[in-house]
Amino acid sequence: MAENRGVVYIGQGHVEVQSIAFPKMQDPKGRKIEHGVILKVVTTNICGSDQHMVRGRTTAAAGLVLGHEITGEVIEVGKDVETLKLGDLVSVPFNVACGRCRSCKEQHTGVCLSVNPSRAGGAYGYVDMGGWIGGQAEYVMVPYADFNLLRFPDRDRAMAKITDLTCLSDILPTGYHGAVTAGVGPGTTVYIAGAGPVGLAAAASARLLGAAVIIVGDVNPVRLEHARKVGFETVDLSLDVTLAEQISAILGDAEVDCAVDCVGFEARGHGHGGSQVEAPATVLNSLMEITRAAGRIGIPGLYVTEDPGAVDAAAKRGSLSLRLGLGWAKSHSLHTGQTPVMKYNRQLMQAILWDKIQIAEIVGVQVISLDQAPEGYGAFDAGAPKKFVIDPHRLLAAA
Repeated sequence: MAENRGVVYIGQGHVEVQSIAFPKMQDPKGRKIEHGVILKVVTTNICGSDQHMVRGRTTAAAGLVLGHEITGEVIEVGKDVETLKLGDLVSVPFNVACGRCRSCKEQHTGVCLSVNPSRAGGAYGYVDMGGWIGGQAEYVMVPYADFNLLRFPDRDRAMAKITDLTCLSDILPTGYHGAVTAGVGPGTTVYIAGAGPVGLAAAASARLLGAAVIIVGDVNPVRLEHARKVGFETVDLSLDVTLAEQISAILGDAEVDCAVDCVGFEARGHGHGGSQVEAPATVLNSLMEITRAAGRIGIPGLYVTEDPGAVDAAAKRGSLSLRLGLGWAKSHSLHTGQTPVMKYNRQLMQAILWDKIQIAEIVGVQVISLDQAPEGYGAFDAGAPKKFVIDPHRLLAAA
């Protein structure tokens, strides 16, 4: 049997590269399937959502093979697959979706009703998301391949832009979804909470959508410096100056048209006792304060149903102290949930291929080997202004 290695969650703060089983054409319950393909992984990325698990902030069990941001080459095809062939280079949406249920037919692939027996929505290598094996590995199986996979039309052209195209599996569509659901359009003023990779992807998406001014807020000075370097306005949330005051200094107005939460439940710094105090509702409450009446707030940042490391008993159950009355009084629209990647990835692929967006530069892609993955997790957790992209077979290094 062929060999395989992957990044495995060992326990809080600890991942290892280990030998794992070579993928089989079967679902998490061990039932044989014929609608899948096996991929040789070309790139697979470390995501902030992975970090939540590695920090011990979810109920993820030791032994979980991580990784939901995957780009790969088809090396085995199930007999029911009709539109893909050996050698195809494909992007894998992080959502596992069947293409057959009501949600999928309505383009809500983030909440597929068929791929996870415990709740709506599935994902690779993630807690409570159906048990699908992760793709931070040399090889991975993708089910419902005809529906899920985005094939790149020209392999050589795709490989020339692979550090950009690897972002199609999650962070670029996620940032774009946040901007779209926040109502970003030509001439709008936009505030984005979080200068990590998803926040920068949202900022890049806002630029693509024609925003007039894009402001990114964070407490990490290195990430803020990088955001300024790639052309965005910034606010420093560790300062003893309110978010509204900093926005007013830039715009001459304390409110923006659109706001995007790219931080999620491990939030801190937005006017809540400084950068070292965690307050899971602080970003959402601050966004309601600085978004204009009848404005919209996109929330691609992750919020969980169970958080063992939360600051209080309510937050451990995913219950947050939101100022919903303020949002109601200002007639805000809030949009939450997993990004339906397939709603956007084909168009964003074209934007990359035709040089309309340079997402790798904006999010700070740094390519590492599979064996360097633990160091990548450590650097990312320490706040490096990088998007770590794993090259399991050293295909990028060879190129």
